[in-house]
Amino acid sequence: MSISKSWLARVSVCVAVAFSPVATIPALADGKHQVAYETRTARTSQATVRIDPNDLQCLAEALYFEARGEGVQGQRAVAEVILNRVDHPRFPRTVCGVVNQRGQFTYNKNARIREKGTFARVQKVAMAALAGAPRTLTNGATYFHARSVSPSWARRFERTARIGAHTFYRSDRRLASN
Repeated sequence: MSISKSWLARVSVCVAVAFSPVATIPALADGKHQVAYETRTARTSQATVRIDPNDLQCLAEALYFEARGEGVQGQRAVAEVILNRVDHPRFPRTVCGVVNQRGQFTYNKNARIREKGTFARVQKVAMAALAGAPRTLTNGATYFHARSVSPSWARRFERTARIGAHTFYRSDRRLASN
């Protein structure tokens, strides 16, 4: 498949996903933030993309807690980092594995989702990312942090982008530390 047809197929999936509703229950009575999803498939003229409900839940929760105050572009950038990690050999091979990796994300995994509208928006971003949206915002970043902090690890990696309130870094090109 040519690059332009592949890109067109991904864009078609993203458009289809953006305009299709997802059934959700934002917070259960037991205080957990488990979300019920319909199993979704996105169809294009080229292919059908099946999205794992567990991956969708983990990615949507991570976006909600890490980037809900960002615009769509900032949320897409955080989703890119998570999916770039899934594809990178030094990180877990699943979205939930990456999101739940000890010490990597700052949100409390037991926190409740309180803003239902915001959560619905990040679900759409998560679904589009999992359906194969192009990852062109962060230039391959596998790390990010809020611009309001300055973590020591940031000096070791190549900065690739600043989007909204976050700065993004690529870990495959370590900088000299003299």
